[in-house]
Amino acid sequence: MSPSSPTGSCLVPLLDQLTDLALWEAELTADPVVVESALIRRLAAVPDQRSACGLRHPLVVILTLTACATLAVGGDSVAAIRQWAARTSQQVLQRLGAYRDPFTGCFTVPSERTFRRVLAELDADMLDAAISGYVTDVVRREAPVPQIPDTPGPAEREQRRTARRRLTDPAPARLLPGVALDGKACRGARTGDGGRVFLVGAISHGQGVILGQCQVAGKRGEGPAARTLLERLDVAGMVLTLDALHTTKTTAHLITEQPNAHYVLMVKRNQPLARAAAQILLSGPDADWTQSTAIDDDHGHGRTERRTIRTAQAGDTLFPGARQAFRLRRDVGDLDGIWTGKEIVYGITGLAGPAHLNHYEQARWGVENRLHWVRDVTFREDHSQVRTGTAPRALAGFRNLAISTMRLADRANIAHARRDLLDRDAAFAVYNI
Repeated sequence: MSPSSPTGSCLVPLLDQLTDLALWEAELTADPVVVESALIRRLAAVPDQRSACGLRHPLVVILTLTACATLAVGGDSVAAIRQWAARTSQQVLQRLGAYRDPFTGCFTVPSERTFRRVLAELDADMLDAAISGYVTDVVRREAPVPQIPDTPGPAEREQRRTARRRLTDPAPARLLPGVALDGKACRGARTGDGGRVFLVGAISHGQGVILGQCQVAGKRGEGPAARTLLERLDVAGMVLTLDALHTTKTTAHLITEQPNAHYVLMVKRNQPLARAAAQILLSGPDADWTQSTAIDDDHGHGRTERRTIRTAQAGDTLFPGARQAFRLRRDVGDLDGIWTGKEIVYGITGLAGPAHLNHYEQARWGVENRLHWVRDVTFREDHSQVRTGTAPRALAGFRNLAISTMRLADRANIAHARRDLLDRDAAFAVYNI
């Protein structure tokens, strides 16, 4: 065919376009944009399980956009995450290494369908490991502490309460770091067989950051899943607080195998012999237990609570690694000082000292108030009906990351902090992007 023929002349512009495309692809490959971000470094370790054929958007870009969108108020669904990410500036997309359209020269954001497909096909264990790794890096000061701009003016009410509580109710001296484990169902989501998505999380007592998460098939699998999570966490030198569901000899052995690790376990009907032994050890009038009793009063949310804990020496014959049995009495009343109810529970621990046990037992409830409640109410997790593949767990992991990030930034009110990140550049700056 002659170059001067009509058909040959039509090929020239097409060949020029293909040449330009090849040059642009070579330019992007030869001069990549590198972002010094501890979070991106961790997310880059998550394997991409998609086929390389026709792949446009790097996995780390999708994960980073999801993480930053979840920080801001309203980023509680895949549609909202994509809508937020769609307005990302070209400069930020270039720094992330986003896909560049060869015909327009613009960096592009993945479609909502791509977000959904990627989140549903992730290696969820690796994603949780990357998120918990970033949180651990910040806690160990191996990564910069996140900074969230605050609204000008007086401090927010919950922030003032937290600061006041630190002054008026300090933690006991020589307190070991504590971690609470508990499970939570994502009520709106379902697994492939129609079951609920059930997650087990670990949250630190002090800062309230989420250290890890794993998924189980249902409520009955929470015990084994908690042990799996414990095996992944570095709990050396920590105190693990768990409810009665996890009071098993296997769990106790697993915790005490870690150097200087201890447990505080509740004893109920699933351990009848240990509970009966604890009742016998700790029976008697209060006057006989003054030397091994600690009392703690708490006021708030329209009620008064008094926790009275007494301890008695115990040994491995009661439970593996046990040093003490304890009885905790909770008296609850109105602010007028009239008691309206009481509850008595028993437990075992490898620690000594009633004052410390009282603190750990109170902090154990932090997993309900500081994790489950925040995800349900602030992030509207129970309203989410995402149910494909690993998407429910992945979104829960990004919510954990957002909560931990704001707690590491010393923000007490998560909803208030999210409203402070309406500006997209501020949200990206949290992770040094």
